[in-house]
Amino acid sequence: MRDEYGESLAGASILVIDDEPGMRNFLTKILTPRCKRVEQASSAAEASAALDKSHFDLVILDNIMPGKTGLDWLREQGKVGLFSDAILITAYADLETAIDALRIGVADFVLKPFRANQILNAVARALDRKILRRDNSLLKHELSAEGSTARGRLLGNSAPINKVREMMSRLAPMPTPVLFTGASGTGKEVAARTLHAMSDRAEKPFVAVNCAAISATNCAQDLFGVINEDGQGRDGLFLLADGGVLFLDEVAQMPEQMQAALLRVLEDQRIRPVGAERDIPLNLRFFFATNADLKEAVANGTFRADLYHRINVVSIDMPPLKERSEDIVELAALFMGQFSKTLALPDLDLDEDTLLKISRYDWPGNVRELRNMIERSVILGSFPEEFAGGGQVKGVRAIETLDLVTKRHILHVLDTCGGNRAEASRRLGVSRKTIDRKCASWGM
Repeated sequence: MRDEYGESLAGASILVIDDEPGMRNFLTKILTPRCKRVEQASSAAEASAALDKSHFDLVILDNIMPGKTGLDWLREQGKVGLFSDAILITAYADLETAIDALRIGVADFVLKPFRANQILNAVARALDRKILRRDNSLLKHELSAEGSTARGRLLGNSAPINKVREMMSRLAPMPTPVLFTGASGTGKEVAARTLHAMSDRAEKPFVAVNCAAISATNCAQDLFGVINEDGQGRDGLFLLADGGVLFLDEVAQMPEQMQAALLRVLEDQRIRPVGAERDIPLNLRFFFATNADLKEAVANGTFRADLYHRINVVSIDMPPLKERSEDIVELAALFMGQFSKTLALPDLDLDEDTLLKISRYDWPGNVRELRNMIERSVILGSFPEEFAGGGQVKGVRAIETLDLVTKRHILHVLDTCGGNRAEASRRLGVSRKTIDRKCASWGM
């Protein structure tokens, strides 16, 4: 039955409001097997109390109730803070009621008497539209956000990156906040997205917010949402991410006035939109990222100490690219394939000389710098002079021999040791004679 009315019902929470027990029980009976949560309210006051405690995706209410109409109640709730869609049940489909309902923002009408399939279809339509609005809002946010190119999975098989994967495997099933640290360009957002994909929230939204780019004046409205004077609301990013993950990048640069508000959200899992009088409960997991020293920021007074201790439950330090040189070939090949396809331009030869040169470069900008170099090279049709090779071997896999991997790795370790062969042999776990023999064979 679930497939007949769409998958949107499966995760929905619905509040049924009707003073008639028979109608409440009928609606609850047909909705409960298909929905995540269904609650009842027998009056407007009881419904208001339920909204104070929980957030519902949809309310279904009768228009004629003792004390006040359903439309009057919706109008009042809009001013207090109502972030649920509504379906109105009525026996009187007069034009005035229809106009009032449209002004208030009612999602659908269901006329009495009705059958089970009629209300289920109305619920499915309302939820589908709600999900579509959310997805459109998230898409607009993604397209307008800086750093929105951070997609895909965490690549590489070096020891440092495998250590990161091991930590993420332990954290994936947990609700714990995670702080990603590391220099700019090391792939903190990619790692956060990978962790989200590994978790039980993978089918829910992942919303990334660059705290350095968000306006201090509009920060509260963008994050928490807003209720206008006419009672119409706009969902903030917190509510759009509900059920999933909110990723706050460059958290060290969050405006000071928002740090206290974020601390309250972390402690209570509730938000209050601007202009609202009611808190909205949330079900969110938080990921944070920074390339700054948060301890130093706390010491300098630019970051709250209590917030630091709240977000620094578990941290994952992303290694710089120079410490995972074994991964450069895989990353370069990935970026080359991506950009040649996206830009409809031929890919370049990643020959032996080029791979050796890019492997021995320090990459101060890390993975982002490598990615930008590959994109620029594909556009210009050649590598920069410092990376250009002389070979004509096409593709990475054709030239990725054991001898080349060994040579590239030994030279990288020698570079990190300042040319000290004794230290390099110790780190590699081989004899000094082996290093000398290899270097001699390479003309060094």
